[in-house]
Formats: sequence, C-alpha cells, structure tokens
Amino acid sequence: NEYFYSVGDAFIFRGGREGMWESKSEAVDEWGTVAKGINNGKSYIRFSKVQFFRPKSVAAEYGVSDGDTGLVQAVVFEVHDRDRIGYTTADGMTRRYCCTKELVVKTRCYPGRLIVQPHAGNEDWPWQTDIYFTDNDTVAYAVDEAVTITDTGMYYLWFVICDPNLAGVTISGQTTWKNPGGYLPGMMASYLPFFGIMSIAYCSLGFLWFMQYARNWRDIMPLQNCITAVVALGMIEMSTWYFDYVNFNNTGFRPFDTTLWAVIIGSLRKCISRMLLLVVAMGYGVVRPTLGGLTNKVVALGSAYFVASCTLDVLTNVGTIDDLTSGARIFLVLPVAILDAIFILWIFTALSKTLAQLQARRQTAKLELYRRFTNTLAVTVVVSIAWIAYEMYFKVTDQFNERWQSDWITGAFWHGMSLALNAVICVLWRPNEHALMYAYGEDSIDDLDPEEVPMKPKGAPPQAVPSSDVFAIEDDEEGGKME
Repeated sequence: NEYFYSVGDAFIFRGGREGMWESKSEAVDEWGTVAKGINNGKSYIRFSKVQFFRPKSVAAEYGVSDGDTGLVQAVVFEVHDRDRIGYTTADGMTRRYCCTKELVVKTRCYPGRLIVQPHAGNEDWPWQTDIYFTDNDTVAYAVDEAVTITDTGMYYLWFVICDPNLAGVTISGQTTWKNPGGYLPGMMASYLPFFGIMSIAYCSLGFLWFMQYARNWRDIMPLQNCITAVVALGMIEMSTWYFDYVNFNNTGFRPFDTTLWAVIIGSLRKCISRMLLLVVAMGYGVVRPTLGGLTNKVVALGSAYFVASCTLDVLTNVGTIDDLTSGARIFLVLPVAILDAIFILWIFTALSKTLAQLQARRQTAKLELYRRFTNTLAVTVVVSIAWIAYEMYFKVTDQFNERWQSDWITGAFWHGMSLALNAVICVLWRPNEHALMYAYGEDSIDDLDPEEVPMKPKGAPPQAVPSSDVFAIEDDEEGGKME
C-alpha cells in the first residue's frame, strides 16, 4: 500500500502520467466500454481492483449505519487542462485544491471536494469519479471502469483527498494504460519499430563484417577481433530490446529478465566501444604491440563506465514504465557524462601522439588511415555536443512533457550515432588481404600502398631494411617502445 502526499491543502496520490494516442473512431462503441484484443484501435485508462484503506481508529469514529463517511476522488486530465485542477489565489503564489465556502462563487465548486473547472463545451471533462468509505468500513473500492481517450495528449491520473481526517489513507491496486496499438506507453511506442530497424541494420552490418572476417581469417589483426565483439554485442542488444518492447506491448508488463539482459548487454557494448576507440587512438596493433602499463588504466576506466552506465540504464528501464524525475536523472547521468568526457579527452590526446609518430616515421598508409579515423571522431564529437545542447533545451522548455511524441528521438539518436560510428570503423579496419600491412611490425612496409609493394624475384638476395631505432620513442609509462 502507498500513502498519499500532502500537497497544499489536499492529500494527493499521483497514479501516473503518460502520452496517449486518441482512439480510432471505429473502435469507440460507447463511453467506457473496452473492445477485445490488443491492436484494436482503442485507447483507455482502466482501473483494476483499486482499493483504499483508512486507519481503524478513524473508521471507529463512525457507526454501522452512518452512510458515506469518507471521500476519495479520482480525476483524469490532459496536460493542457492542468490549470483547471485547483485554483490559484490572487497573489499568484498559492494553489488551492480543495473547495471552501469562500471559493464557491469564484470556481462554482462544492465545499469539501476537489476544485475542477469543467472544460468549455464539455462539462464531463476533466473526468472524475468518487470513491466512498461507507459506515465504519476500513476499505473503499473503486469501480472497475475505463476512461476512453478520444484526443491525443499527455494524460495525468490523480487521486485526491480533501478531508484531513483521512490523511493516513493508503492505496493499492492497478491501472492499465492502453494505446490503440497495444500497451506500450505513448512515449515509448515509437521505440518498437525503431529497434526493429536497428536490429536489421546491425544484422546487415554483422553479416558483411563476418563475411569479410571469414574470407580473410588468416590475415586478422587483434584489433579486428575487438571490432567483431562490438558488432556482435550490438546485434544481440538491438534484438533483445526489440523483443522486450514486443512483449511489453502485448502484455503491458516489462519482463524483468529480458529488460535486465538488454541493459547489461547495452552497457557492455558501450563500455567496450569506448575502450576500443581508446586503444585504436593509442595505436594498439598498429604502432605499438601492446598497451604496456596503460592496460590497467584503460580497464579501470572502462569498468567504471560500465558500472555507471549499467546503474543508469537499470534504474531507467528495469521494472519501470514512467520516466525518472529530473533530479534523479541528473544525479545518475552526471557520472556517465564525466567518464565520457575523460574518454574523449584521452582519445584525442592519444590520437595526437599517434599521428605525430606516424608522420615522423613517414608511414603514409597508416597516417592516412588515422587521419580518416580522427576526422570521423571529430565530426562525431561536434554532432554529439550539438545534440546534447538540443537535449538540454528540449528538457528545460518541456517541463510538462507536452512534446512527448518526439521525446523518443533524444534516446534513439545515440543508438543511431553508435551504429554509424561502428560502421565507419568496420569500413576503415575491414578484414582484407592487405590488413596486415597496417599491423605493428619491426620490418613494416606500411608506408606503401598495396599496389606499390615491390615483388622480389625468386632467389634474389634480401634487401636491407632501415633500422626502426632511428625513430624509436622510449616511453616507459605508455608501455615501452612505439613503432
């Protein structure tokens, strides 16, 4: 059982809020009826076994034939009608929710009840229903009924008590919010087709990558094994999210195990992706054979990011339907944002050193590859910063979720950006017969294009190779000599 909260002069329990699409006209038979089936075009908010409990000490104050001895009101309203619930006093600072004799003339309300100012042209909206405690009963039951949604909007459900004697009342039960196509909340509904498309996109990328991988398995670099892992995790994550939303849409419940699995796989993919970008920027497998002493630092940063990202995603998705409050979300997003900033700073610092090393060695093939990689990352960072600024503007200017229909785009963008970046990396480091040309080696010929590699006649004496020690850079902290 959950308690009501004191809000101004009333006690309010917020039963939920969600974006709802209007019912299709052919699906609405009559007010309050619920058609059979899931994808039936009907949109409604339904009460199921909603009960209210008051303390026995309060119930004992009444007799067995006193009639109605307590009132709880339920109200459903659309976000644009929020000012119709309650009354703002002349000073503009205080909002009254319960009617008094002084407010009867101003609001046409009834004393002791919630102030609801009907919509012009529709006296029945906002929707209201009364639940009464009878005689000395400790339990009051709400009628199991449905509120048909006829207009698209962001809807709120409140339960309100104006009697101070009922301050200790608790509530239990269930409300069902259904959209025309199923049980997915309106703010999440667009994720279903989105993750379907993303699953196809990742599977297509994975098919092309694995085909190249199998065809050139003898020439695979360790770095390409890391890319294979990221692509595989992306395929699993997108498919899991898709089936999670399919199940949610069909049943109205988020399966704990499936959602948790999707969150963990997603956090692992994001963690490994960032670590992959970092080790590529450091030149792992290209200008250095190992990370040396930096391995522990990379693993520590990646582990911290996994924990922070997993915590955020678990609390946002697992077992929840409504979104987090702004304060809670900022508290959880902040560690992820800080770790992302550390990754970005470290990646570009490492890239600068790697580019300088390749330029000094005149390894033109590797240098060109890394310049393309740097340009891709630079564009990604600029676009990401611009999108973060837009997200902040979007959240600040939409405190009541009036633009809920496009809210899903803010989350979907990052999945799309990740796919695009993975695709670019797959193209740059795709397995082929010349892949080992970019690999680290003492006698590397990576400064030549594949077509420029000279063919030595059979039996010809080996040619002298200039010593790489001329350009060697000793850096004990970063894992020894860089090639």
